[in-house]
Amino acid sequence: MTDKKIGEVTNYYSNISVCAIMLSDTLSEGDTVHFKGATTDFTQKVKSMELDRESIEEGKPGQEIAIKVKNRVREGDEVFLLE
Repeated sequence: MTDKKIGEVTNYYSNISVCAIMLSDTLSEGDTVHFKGATTDFTQKVKSMELDRESIEEGKPGQEIAIKVKNRVREGDEVFLLE
């Protein structure tokens, strides 16, 4: 499996375990992503995502989307798509 960088964490909301990601590539529901940073390193499947509080099935480059995460992430963490 290879990792392809698709974005970066821009914000994390600890009270609801949701992070905002600025996408540099396409991300779809069902994809598996890898969060990597100084103290962050885990993978998870994307179960749902939102853009401007509306559910979407696919995020495109240049969009800032929100997804629920199972572990804490930090601003600046890189997001990779597992292929």
